[in-house]
Amino acid sequence: MSLTEKLKNSHQVVRYGVVGFVNTVLDFGLLFLLRSIGFPVEFANICSTGIAFVFSFFANKKITFKTTDTNVAREMVLFVIVTLFGLWVLQTPVINLTMPLINHLVHNQNIALLFAKLIATGVSLLWNYVLYSRVVFKQS
Repeated sequence: MSLTEKLKNSHQVVRYGVVGFVNTVLDFGLLFLLRSIGFPVEFANICSTGIAFVFSFFANKKITFKTTDTNVAREMVLFVIVTLFGLWVLQTPVINLTMPLINHLVHNQNIALLFAKLIATGVSLLWNYVLYSRVVFKQS
């Protein structure tokens, strides 16, 4: 890999991190805004995560990976599959594998769950980045 390609990839990783951070702030901000004006938690969460999900797709498409593919439906379907697989299929076993080990160290179920979820989130973030860059938003 040339120096130019390495720099391009490092900038892409930074953009991915910034988009992820903004996406998280958007999700949490909307959740708490909707709750503060009286919406039920379930409705507020569905709205905030739904809006954040759509934002994440377009921000990753245009900012992180800078794709110009006009087959947005194909990208969106792949994005949904990759993202949900990371959230539901990868995170659950990672949590189940790491939580007992962490709980053995900290002796607190809630703290163990927090750290296990953080590890699982890291795994799914890596999974998402690799598949977004190579499958979902791959450059032709």
